[in-house]
Amino acid sequence: MQHSVDYNNTEKSQKPAPPGQGFAIMVESLYIANLLILPVISFIILVYLFLQKHGELPTLAKSHLEQTISAGLWIALMFLLGGVTIMIMRLNGIEDITLWLIVIITFTLLHATMVLFGIVGLSKALSGKCWPYPLVGKSIPYGCNCDNTSN
Repeated sequence: MQHSVDYNNTEKSQKPAPPGQGFAIMVESLYIANLLILPVISFIILVYLFLQKHGELPTLAKSHLEQTISAGLWIALMFLLGGVTIMIMRLNGIEDITLWLIVIITFTLLHATMVLFGIVGLSKALSGKCWPYPLVGKSIPYGCNCDNTSN
């Protein structure tokens, strides 16, 4: 017995996309691109979008934009402080292999964690939900769909 599946069948139970979902997907994608493909260019685009559109966005898009900007600024601050620390230690003559092991492990852990946060944020944007980045994100605005329970 053979079953046929109609992939063009649109069910009436599908909900329309929440307002701002496309923009939320775009900013989460830019955040991931900032970490993996185009580090400075993607962040400049995010800042430009924040400055130009922040006040006029729907709640979902505004929340994801604020999360990505906040996380991007925290990442930049962490890596800047790490670079300054390395420079100070090298200027003081500390060039132990242990220092470089600590730097590489710390960088790898921070970077991988922030990429994971970005992927979770993108999946939440794709599902039309808000999600605060742990530790580095802003609080979610009132009225944003952040249902974290499984259906």
